[in-house]
Amino acid sequence: MQLKIGDKMRKALIVGIDYYKNVAPLFGCVNDAYSVKSVLERNNDGTINFATKLEVASNESSAISRKNLKELTKELFKDDSDVALFYFSGHGYVENSGGYLITSDCSEGDDGFPLTELLQIANESKARNKIIILDCCHAGFMGKEVGNTNVSTMSEGMTILTASSETQYAVEENGSGVFTSLLVDALTGSASNLVGDITPGSVYAHIDQSLGPWEQRPIFKTNVKSFTSLRKVQAPISLEDLKMITTLFKEINSIFKLDPTFEPKRDNIDFKDLPEPIKENVEKFRILQKYNRVNLVVPVDEEHMYYAAMNSTGCKLTPLGEHYWKLVKKERI
Repeated sequence: MQLKIGDKMRKALIVGIDYYKNVAPLFGCVNDAYSVKSVLERNNDGTINFATKLEVASNESSAISRKNLKELTKELFKDDSDVALFYFSGHGYVENSGGYLITSDCSEGDDGFPLTELLQIANESKARNKIIILDCCHAGFMGKEVGNTNVSTMSEGMTILTASSETQYAVEENGSGVFTSLLVDALTGSASNLVGDITPGSVYAHIDQSLGPWEQRPIFKTNVKSFTSLRKVQAPISLEDLKMITTLFKEINSIFKLDPTFEPKRDNIDFKDLPEPIKENVEKFRILQKYNRVNLVVPVDEEHMYYAAMNSTGCKLTPLGEHYWKLVKKERI
């Protein structure tokens, strides 16, 4: 289950349990597991991303026991991987003694795989980034100490993302968990930044924004110095164009002056007598318009970039634009 991408080993254990011998079966968890495996295995350009191990229980012959799950978890976290990712979709349970992942052989909730044991195995791992994603009821207990609901014990490099709080149920719709559907959507590209990276933080932000205040609330806990990328997708703007931001805007709070020579179109009769476009300015304007489409710049005193040029106003950086200006200036991208 080990795969090195460059000098980085990235492993993912993906578990989905529909079959339960003694408790009510589920119907979307196996589908969810396959969906997560499919999106995590490769980046958008087809390059290998994670070495995935898929374990699903759809009937008695493929049942997953508590012992199976524990051994699989220990195998995942035993190495000094760059990323070790654990995903579980199935039943969850919580009581005063703690929270549990329910496996196919369970009869009572507290005979499942304890979340405290999962956390301990991950905490002790030498992996640089440990990521636990749970789509099950009451998963928000993950990371807490038994008997102390206000304390989280997470080693450095740990990130936890759950479908719901410890008191909530995780909802299924149309044969898939609501949480996992949003997770897959985020990993497909909806949570990408402007250089094409999808991080645990951006995934959570996407899911959080997609679920209303009266719906199940995702929980996000982390103890990292910087987020790792979960997947790479096509960036909405080329890196070459993005790095031009400090050339076009010499200072972070400066206004880039525009005039009609930046706009190549002359189809508006009101502007027929204005000076002709200048090739160099048109190329700069092309990049500025791209910035505008991804919310890096906004026109000054006009609604559209076209009128900012034709009326000789200008454009300025947005807060997001200022963020990327700083990243380019500091050579972080």
